[in-house]
Amino acid sequence: MPNDHKEGAQRLPEFLVEAETLLAKSEECLSHLQLISNDTDAIDCMLSSLLKLANKADALALEAVSEFSLHIHGLLNHAQHHMALHEQALEALKDCFTLMAWQLELIDPATGQLSLDDSEQALLIEAFAFQVGQSRFQPPAHAKPLTLVAFSERQA
Repeated sequence: MPNDHKEGAQRLPEFLVEAETLLAKSEECLSHLQLISNDTDAIDCMLSSLLKLANKADALALEAVSEFSLHIHGLLNHAQHHMALHEQALEALKDCFTLMAWQLELIDPATGQLSLDDSEQALLIEAFAFQVGQSRFQPPAHAKPLTLVAFSERQA
């Protein structure tokens, strides 16, 4: 599997650029939602961007980013169908995006490692879940618990 690791390491810088673009797009949609409440196009754009980000991160074994994106996607998708996204929910979502941006900056471009614990992710997901009426948030059935696995470990 050394070739897989080498190939993944070569794709990582490209992923980081694309991830930042997808996150920026999500943040723009969030800003739009803060002006025009519950705009379905903005929500759909965020959902699409989060899913793309999760899939691309998963392909490179960046589970922390992938799972965080999937959890946010699941909550946002549920909220879109069951309630209006109020100001506090949008602020909680903004906090999730801020942490995600910070985490993307901390990924080592050479190794793909993100050496953090997932407690802040869990707290922000819980806060967003609470704001969208999911006080007992259950992650999507296909999502794993939030865990951090190094890029090199997954490729080994």
